[in-house]
Amino acid sequence: MFNKQVLTTILILTILLPLGALAQKRQVVLDRVVAIVGGSAILYSEVEEAANELVAQRRAAGYTTDRDPMNEGLEELMKQKLLYNQALIDSIELNADVNSMVEDYLQRMIAEEGGSISQLETKQHMPLYNYREFLRQKLTEQQYAQSMQGSVVSDVTITPGEVERFFKSKKVDELPLVPEQYVYAHIVRYPSSQAAAKQRTKERLLEMRERIITGTSSLPVLARTYSVDPGTAMQGGEHPLAPLSQLTPPFAEALAKLKPGQLSEVVETEYGFHLIELMEAPRNGLYHFRHILLKPSYTIEEQLEPTYYLDSIVKLIRADSISFEEAALKHSEDNLSKMNGGLVSNHDLLMSNPNYSNVKLTATKFKKEDFGDGKSYSDYIALSKLKVGEVSDAFISEDVQGNQLSRAVKLLEIIPTHPASLTDDYLTIEEMALNDKQATIFNKWLSEKIDGIYVYIAPDFRKGEFEFKNWVK
Repeated sequence: MFNKQVLTTILILTILLPLGALAQKRQVVLDRVVAIVGGSAILYSEVEEAANELVAQRRAAGYTTDRDPMNEGLEELMKQKLLYNQALIDSIELNADVNSMVEDYLQRMIAEEGGSISQLETKQHMPLYNYREFLRQKLTEQQYAQSMQGSVVSDVTITPGEVERFFKSKKVDELPLVPEQYVYAHIVRYPSSQAAAKQRTKERLLEMRERIITGTSSLPVLARTYSVDPGTAMQGGEHPLAPLSQLTPPFAEALAKLKPGQLSEVVETEYGFHLIELMEAPRNGLYHFRHILLKPSYTIEEQLEPTYYLDSIVKLIRADSISFEEAALKHSEDNLSKMNGGLVSNHDLLMSNPNYSNVKLTATKFKKEDFGDGKSYSDYIALSKLKVGEVSDAFISEDVQGNQLSRAVKLLEIIPTHPASLTDDYLTIEEMALNDKQATIFNKWLSEKIDGIYVYIAPDFRKGEFEFKNWVK
């Protein structure tokens, strides 16, 4: 039996959809409700869109499934509706700037239509302002659902014993293939003119600050023109809503002191130098701000100076006048590796959880378009030319924060592609085991929530293959 709220939802949708079609003077097939979870309705068009996205994702990943994509799409949407409703009940905080996400998505969609808003409106069968609100609701639900799911499994941990039992329960063909990995060491030198380059950068930002204060320019205009932060420059320096805990300490401290509309002094962080503007008062501990990021820049001569220095060190190493390990200790300016013979790890990216530090760096992560582990693509170019035990010439590179430096590398080991093992790839197995445990706990939680929430599924969708059988009541 439908309750009053459900009947009202269906009645409104039945009235509004044909009216919208008439107002647009288009012949649009009447949409219909195929499911209701709690007080949230799911339309046939939403299921169709979700099914098409699933098919596209699987084709891109190179695999298919025997399951009906319409049925699978419907179940994914029902999960999302349930999580969204539960997030509102539990007052889950949304740590995402949905408005920025909507505008970014709209700009991509408009670009796909050759920059034509009218073509996008024609394709979506609605004016841009209606489509914007549709996207806002869709993305809001998705973000709340993700936050709710994350909250359910946030405290899940795993013990070494559980990892071992998980590994032993898997067949060899069920274990992931670990791609080719490199183990290598490096010696790092920064330009000796670093202090002068930093001062030049501060002076540039002070000049920009003066232009903003006097009204001759604005931070958004200057950010689009000069900022080197790829995530915010094209948005006029605007950063998604974020708590102070997610920001590097000097940046967070400066931001916390600002009033809405106020501009900071020049702030130095490990990423470079910033001007920060607080856009509005914090809400629920989330800060809305924009900034300009500049990094110290160098002349060609300044860039080459540490390269020439390292080349002289490499000659001594190759002549056996000094070992690579000794040279790293005496001459490297990477404090994380110099005490360990220059051995490179991903530790610099994992300061929040150094237990996951790893010296086996996957070769596929060195791809120029999808670079990982905080090392420069130039590292891979140098390593790919070496045999185990050889030392490269010095080359210009950068650190994990994008600061320029020079580096020489020594290839210590190449680990071929292989099935993950408990002894050699413990962190990979641990991650798999943790994900499996999180999935088990989440699925149990979800099944219990399904039992306790109102669910209606249209008769022609009830016979589908659902992962959770208790959707059908």
